[in-house]
Amino acid sequence: MAANYSNVNNASSPYGSGDPYYSQSTGYITPQTPPKKKTSGWIKFGVPVALIIIVAAVLGGVFGSRASKNSTSASSAAAAASASSVKKEIGIFATGTDSLYGLPIYPSTTNSAAFSSPTFISTQDSTLAWPQDSFKPSSPSITNLRPDRPRLIAPSYKWAALPTLIANDPYMSYWNQTIFMNATIWYNADPVPYILDGGNGILDPARQVKQRIKAFSYCYRVSNDTKWLDRTWVELQNAAGNLTGGWGPNNSTKWNPVHFLDTAEMTAAYAIGYDWLYDVWSDTQKQAIMWSMITYGLNNGAIAYSDHDTSYYGWWTKGTQGNWNCVCNGGLTMGALAILNDDPTGVAQALLQQTIPSALGNCILATSSDGTWSETPDYWYFGTTGLAELAASVQSATGSDLGLLSTNANLHLGALYHMYVTGPGSLFNWGDNGVNKYTATANAVMFYGQAFDKPAYQLFQRDALDAADPWNMFWYNPTVSGAFWDGLALDHYFDNSTDQWASMRSSWADENALFVGAKAGTLQGHQSHNDLDCGDFVVDALGARWFGELGDENYLVPGYFSNDDQDSQRWLYYRKRTEGQNVVLVGGANQNVKAAPTVKFDSSNTVQGATTVADVSSDSTAYFVSDLTSAYFNVTSMKRGIRMINARKQVLVQDEINSQAPVQWRAHTNATVSLSNNNQTATLTIGDATMVVELVNPPSGAAFSTVAATRLPTDPTLPAGGEDLPNDTVTVLAVSLPAGQYTLQVLMTPQWPGLSQGSLKSPGSVALDQWSLSSHP
Repeated sequence: MAANYSNVNNASSPYGSGDPYYSQSTGYITPQTPPKKKTSGWIKFGVPVALIIIVAAVLGGVFGSRASKNSTSASSAAAAASASSVKKEIGIFATGTDSLYGLPIYPSTTNSAAFSSPTFISTQDSTLAWPQDSFKPSSPSITNLRPDRPRLIAPSYKWAALPTLIANDPYMSYWNQTIFMNATIWYNADPVPYILDGGNGILDPARQVKQRIKAFSYCYRVSNDTKWLDRTWVELQNAAGNLTGGWGPNNSTKWNPVHFLDTAEMTAAYAIGYDWLYDVWSDTQKQAIMWSMITYGLNNGAIAYSDHDTSYYGWWTKGTQGNWNCVCNGGLTMGALAILNDDPTGVAQALLQQTIPSALGNCILATSSDGTWSETPDYWYFGTTGLAELAASVQSATGSDLGLLSTNANLHLGALYHMYVTGPGSLFNWGDNGVNKYTATANAVMFYGQAFDKPAYQLFQRDALDAADPWNMFWYNPTVSGAFWDGLALDHYFDNSTDQWASMRSSWADENALFVGAKAGTLQGHQSHNDLDCGDFVVDALGARWFGELGDENYLVPGYFSNDDQDSQRWLYYRKRTEGQNVVLVGGANQNVKAAPTVKFDSSNTVQGATTVADVSSDSTAYFVSDLTSAYFNVTSMKRGIRMINARKQVLVQDEINSQAPVQWRAHTNATVSLSNNNQTATLTIGDATMVVELVNPPSGAAFSTVAATRLPTDPTLPAGGEDLPNDTVTVLAVSLPAGQYTLQVLMTPQWPGLSQGSLKSPGSVALDQWSLSSHP
């Protein structure tokens, strides 16, 4: 499960014995082709599938005795010098990557990390910090652009400083090498082919083109090797249809504006190529790139913004607080900024008067008041990437974010949301999970860390699977030091009424930690990406996800995105129905889409210290109680409580049910399930890990059973042409009861190493209304 490259003999690597990517037997560790979307089980990756494989490694002792804190009385210069020295000794914090989930693995140690409190060290040392930007207009505007190139993301002063920072920061060195490694693979591949991918048009090819142009352009500017310039030109020529065989329709719809995400991603790709390589393109090449961008991208953006055609190309321009508005406005803005003052048509300037106001009124509001993304945790990637690219491009080009980062005062909490929604096994990934995203990473967390002065954000993201990206070479602040988890609470409740969800865990830095995600929330207002899932939960422990999400259905089935009304065809599909969630099912029926649950949450507010081993006291706990009565038909009342007990070693799920119809408790697992003790106990096994699930004080007739994760015989017929994706590896652990009034307690106990029966606890019968931090000693 864990890939650890800290002991590889790297003597033949040009980077010396500390190179974590070179093996004498296999050469450089190369990226893998992304897997196709799974048709069963749940998504196991905490980030969208990407082509980049990043293996974190030890470049010296990790958290060893040499890692000491700065003296508070030391000068900033001395602190900076010490930071540089210790950073080089420690190298990359993580010792490897979890090969199943792609999350970083940290060593288990009680030694403090260097500079444990997250901080940006104040220094003027050019080997450690970015220089100040001299472009500071007194009256910034979207058309008053910096005089030098590049304009987008990475101005020239950052490129000038980059080689020194790469030489002095292990993360930047590591990312730089990985970018070149991936670019080399794409260099040797054929140009991206035009492939229609069903309902998403050419979105995957467009994302791949953008990914390659970023990498090729970066590699040229770092190395001055013209092979990268030439390969960029080939990719741009190909996607404009100028190579043998063409590329899509031979008209203005070549970039598929009917699915405008495709057009936006292609426009962004051409904007990067045009702007980052502006000084080395010939006039003829610049004209060709600009012509393609205007014809296939910006002109279609103008159509999208025209009143008469809003319902066709541009429905996303108004009232769409989600990924579409962010990505589409981001791509158009990057394209317009790239060619402004070169554009003879005026379309670039006209669009900039529309995209920024649209983003200010829509895109930035997709982040809720508590930081939760309005669609789902997975769509956060695409939308927030688009938003970060938009804001970073505007900021670098104009010297101001023009309100994109300040209008929504809670925007920065989107990074905190991503941190808490990420468990040790995967995301708490409710709702739809989207398609392969390629260019959509979690690196907006890095951008937010710099933009909002939040070092913990940067420290969280820099060890992530997707961190080796050209954007991070400019968004990362190399003066950042510490451990993101130092002082960070183990639990957090996100209280916006649309989602109402909580994150609870036993550690931030232990891949085997216990993690529970629980939610209530409304069932409408998620842009048709949600499930009927009030009361849903996931559980991780021992490096495995024991109860998890099934994810999205096939996006192309009839009625899938019709609406979120009670009679929507979307709710006919198993993965979207109530029975496809880890909830109580009443009468075999779907939940009420008008649900308005209420939630009580409390936590002992345990925080993790500087070490990777969390100090969890015996009374450390958190709980989430939701009144779900409004989510059901044929019930008098329905409440669910989920809490950690026994110093966060066990999980209790308690339901209080008063129903006029039969009920079924359901939870989906990829584990092998064995029933015993008159079916009062279920033993779950994944690999060599075990979870014991027990009914505590069960009502008469309550017993576990296992059923297939397939639609019920009583379910309505699917639309013509509709079909459920199979869930062949998934088992539903169930408890069935007739109509009546019940309290059902389900106790989950991971079989921790060295566990003794005497160390376990069995919860008492405490009514949910009486739950408190001290109700379960």
